Amino acid sequence: MRPTLTKEKSFPNINQGYNKVFKPGQLSIGLVVPLESYPTGPIPSMSRHIERIQLAEKLGFASVWLRDVPFNVPNFGDAGQLFDPFVYLGALAVSTSDIALGVSSIILPLRHPAHVAKAASSLDQLSNGRLILGVASGDRPDEYPAINIPFALRGEYFRESYDYIRQMDKDFPFFSNAFGTVNGDIDMLPKPYGSQLPLLITGASQQSIDWIAENGDGWMTYPRPTQTQENEIKKLRETIQAKGGFDKPVMEPCYIDLTESPDTPPSPIHLGLRLGVNELGKYLRSRRKIGVNHIALNLRFNSVGIEETLQRLATEILPEFNS
Repeated sequence: MRPTLTKEKSFPNINQGYNKVFKPGQLSIGLVVPLESYPTGPIPSMSRHIERIQLAEKLGFASVWLRDVPFNVPNFGDAGQLFDPFVYLGALAVSTSDIALGVSSIILPLRHPAHVAKAASSLDQLSNGRLILGVASGDRPDEYPAINIPFALRGEYFRESYDYIRQMDKDFPFFSNAFGTVNGDIDMLPKPYGSQLPLLITGASQQSIDWIAENGDGWMTYPRPTQTQENEIKKLRETIQAKGGFDKPVMEPCYIDLTESPDTPPSPIHLGLRLGVNELGKYLRSRRKIGVNHIALNLRFNSVGIEETLQRLATEILPEFNS
């Protein structure tokens, strides 16, 4: 008989996507879209993008992750997946049936939270509870003047927006903050599919670790050396435990260039590794050991064909991690 999970060792039960992707003590594998290689330029072609996501679902990947890049900032070197994330998620909601649909991450200061809450809850309903919403304060200063938002105040705007979105989970909410006042006489519909929108905090988003531990439903963090990452995860979970809440999942992205040879030793690339599939397995086990619950693989710099790479990952990696 399996032991009953204590609050400190279990994650909240939020919706189908969140519950599928995040499990205590386990590591699942997802993908960052678009599923294509574009190593030499900032703009993807978006070729066969939905077809490849449907293949990823068929092969058993736990999730796909979109990004929110409102403007192409040339000196940043990455235009994202081009399409507005909420429009794109709508297309994916009706093109897939099981795979979790994640966003990493909506830049809250650049959108009004009423629109974010409305769009996110709509997508959560249309996908039967498969949405996981990452949220962030943003890191591209060039975008903020176009929206007339001070970059220096993005942390404050993020926190106010986050609180506003959380209020929209309630029936006829009553609150007031920098984004508006709701006096209990109007309501936001639809409500999320599950108990609430699953909101994951990206990086620090200009907030303290206490705030992240208390408010977020999980943490999206960037890859770091193993010992450093283990220390950061331990610090977060000790803070969560001190507050008496449920444990919360940790995820990170990883760019990979999966080589033909399965035993190619790892070498660094931008936010990731060039390596063979056997070495990738070792890396993923090391991340699971330190408490990472989900890794989203990014194939932007992959030198082997996308379909071939997806098939190899499905055959040689997913049986251990997504079973």
